Amino acid sequence: MNMRIIGSGSCIPEIKVPNQYFENHSFLDENGNSLKHSRESIIEKFAAITGIEERRYVPNHFVTSDLAFIAAQKAIDDAGVDPESIDYIILSHNFGDVRYGTVQSDTVPSLASRVKNKLKIKNPGCVAFDIIFGCPGWIQGMLLANAYIQSGMAKRCLIIGAECLSRVVDHSDRDSMIYADGAGATLVEASNHEKGLLSHESASFSYDETEYLYFGNSYNPEHTNDVRYIKMYGRKIYEFALRYVPNAMKSCIDKAGIPIEKIDKILIHQANEKMDEAILNRFYTLYGKTPPKDVMPMSISFLGNSSVATIPTLYDLIAKGALDGHNMNSGDIILFASVGAGMNINAFVYKV
Repeated sequence: MNMRIIGSGSCIPEIKVPNQYFENHSFLDENGNSLKHSRESIIEKFAAITGIEERRYVPNHFVTSDLAFIAAQKAIDDAGVDPESIDYIILSHNFGDVRYGTVQSDTVPSLASRVKNKLKIKNPGCVAFDIIFGCPGWIQGMLLANAYIQSGMAKRCLIIGAECLSRVVDHSDRDSMIYADGAGATLVEASNHEKGLLSHESASFSYDETEYLYFGNSYNPEHTNDVRYIKMYGRKIYEFALRYVPNAMKSCIDKAGIPIEKIDKILIHQANEKMDEAILNRFYTLYGKTPPKDVMPMSISFLGNSSVATIPTLYDLIAKGALDGHNMNSGDIILFASVGAGMNINAFVYKV
């Protein structure tokens, strides 16, 4: 038994937020002091390191579950199946529905239940639940779906990654420029075909690494301490990712028995272009190789970091022929990999 993707969809918000948007922001350090460099130089350095030129934000009336529903409906339509035949809806997010102008996360009922309701699925045998696993959440959802299918508990699952990070950023923190909104979804089903998910790897490093990404106070001392925002130790994350992600990727393709030369595409979570390039180079170095050109498609320059939505959105763009210079053909081998809060790492090898 194997698990194959039979449909995909994404929801990319229409509001484009270029780097110039931040020229009016007052960036502070963790002590509440203004950064020494000018805003223009801060933004220029940010773009050079991350590769981000613009990102997408949701309109004020949208929340995460709205994005998730749109992506899910597109995936169902793409697969051409009856939504009542879905056994599990697995929705990965990290902050729930945070409505514009509020400071509270709304997670009751679960976002997956809300999406099921919006999809008008009546079947009570379609079980809907959320998972929180940092940026690798969508991949972890895929691994859960694979476990259900392998065990015979499910034949068809809908996996969604959705996030509205623009609602939880501290605008006085320059790291706020990284984050974006979006959603991506895949519909998978059981298959006896040789194609599909071939191997996987997953791990949680939660001893010394738990607080690399966390919820903390605003850098602006005038803001109330009762409100928390997403914060990170960028250097620690960079070093952690370079140390562990390439090894997880190697473990995956070794388990699958796939020579590295056979990898056609690597879809990796994108929070920092320089970090992803370093991960890619270190991964190929493990085999004494150099990365082939265009093996790692990138969307970060125009979509930013939408957390759990990044990889499924990227997959959908390529599958639909909507990312210039990239496509998928039957028999292609794709390596998926992600790293994020927890600190969590996961990967899987997939044959198209």
